[in-house]
Amino acid sequence: MKVEREEIRRFLAEDVGPGDVTARIVPEDVVAEATVVTREEIVLCGRDWFEAVFAELDPACRVIWQVAEGQRAEAGARLCRLSGPARPLLTGERTALNLLQTLSGTATVCRRYADAVAGTGAVVLDTRKTIPGLRKLQKYAVRVGGCENHRFGLYDGILIKENHIVAAGSVQAAVRRARELKTGLPVEVEVETLDELRQALEAGADIALLDNFSEEWLRRAVEINAGRALLEASGNIDLTNIRRIAETGVDRISIGALTKHLQAVDLSMRIDLSTSFGGRHQ
Repeated sequence: MKVEREEIRRFLAEDVGPGDVTARIVPEDVVAEATVVTREEIVLCGRDWFEAVFAELDPACRVIWQVAEGQRAEAGARLCRLSGPARPLLTGERTALNLLQTLSGTATVCRRYADAVAGTGAVVLDTRKTIPGLRKLQKYAVRVGGCENHRFGLYDGILIKENHIVAAGSVQAAVRRARELKTGLPVEVEVETLDELRQALEAGADIALLDNFSEEWLRRAVEINAGRALLEASGNIDLTNIRRIAETGVDRISIGALTKHLQAVDLSMRIDLSTSFGGRHQ
């Protein structure tokens, strides 16, 4: 995915502001090397953003990776080696690591969910429950982790929820009006009971979002549907039950926790003192 320069500038402005006063204790001509390691098992994600932070601060900074994007890395593994002027390496450290550990955290969790449903035919989707300002990045990390994206926003997918149905008057009216928009987008309807599922199917919904259905109800929903629409399970699903949910025969499983309950992975960047403060620009 393309990294936007303005995006990187915005991230840096949040941390650096008018300037990194602490980095000024280091002579301007000092060169350094640094290493980034992970303290836990991860799926690496966000290399391009990590590199872009240092490139924005000083094009002389270089990053050499030991782990590929989307690759698993064991605890203690060295992810990359950096070299360049010491000041920008120190200034960019936190912003670059924040991006790398946040996206790797998302990708790592997604890989666990993708592995959990492997072979069932069901796919795991994210939701719009993302960190404000980081949706594009988090949804990229979801794909790197092996899951798939639901709609990006309110403009690229129609999802008729309970309040839409109340405002429209009925499931049938809501679906009809969605068709009248002629967007070409599939129409998805959230249902909370098997009767509501029947209504959505009769109205011609392309996708039925089965909200908080029990495993028994999910199996019955698959029978009632008989292949007419895609079925998406959602609500109270985690790694302890997702395999059973997938085995009911649903097509999709959407999980807000992929991006909402985010826990960044533990990464560390260390300057190599044997090469840093002994070095000067030539």
